[in-house]
Amino acid sequence: MLTRDLIVSVHPGPIDDQGLAMELASDDELAASLTAFLHLRPDRGPVWLFAYGSLMWRPDLTIAEERVGTLHGWHRRFCLWQWRHRATRERPNLMLALERGGCCRGMVLRLPDHDLREQLAKLWKREMIGRGYRARWVSVATPAGRVHAIAFVIRHDGPRYAGRLSDESVADYMASACGYAGSAAEYLLHTWETAERVGVRDRYLRRMQGLVATRLTSLSRTRGR
Repeated sequence: MLTRDLIVSVHPGPIDDQGLAMELASDDELAASLTAFLHLRPDRGPVWLFAYGSLMWRPDLTIAEERVGTLHGWHRRFCLWQWRHRATRERPNLMLALERGGCCRGMVLRLPDHDLREQLAKLWKREMIGRGYRARWVSVATPAGRVHAIAFVIRHDGPRYAGRLSDESVADYMASACGYAGSAAEYLLHTWETAERVGVRDRYLRRMQGLVATRLTSLSRTRGR
């Protein structure tokens, strides 16, 4: 099982690479993207955000309400290359994105009406700056009814799309990756623990944490010799 102690035994601290390993979107590009997206807003009701990865445990936004929700037609998968943040060019990582097919259980987070544009600009700066996602309006089922939500899905037309790698290959990358924001394994642990805490039982996350834990155990033993 993946634990913090196991992660620290292999990745005791962040790697100071300044986060310069990727070309990032400009502020003007992000602002234009957000404006175009808001023109597609399906109604004038509350704005929700579908969270399936780090947004579940670190949204960095003002959240007015949260619910567990199910998104049909998409599933979470580690298919987005990452060369900064929790990785480097030499040791890349794979991050979660939404891929077509199946369904995904996560959380929907309602943003307050006040300062909405400012909150969304902050969200865009975080999620869209690396040009790996597309933002979409989706319909998410919750116990209190369906809501329209923003979801960040994988872009298939860019260099960051990794395709459908095997779980074993993904685990190999994740076990070795670390960047200026910490390790890939820590990201996985936070996501899996949060999903379990809110009642989202995801077999894929459980399998991945087990595979990464096995590889970290092997790396830890090798380094201890």
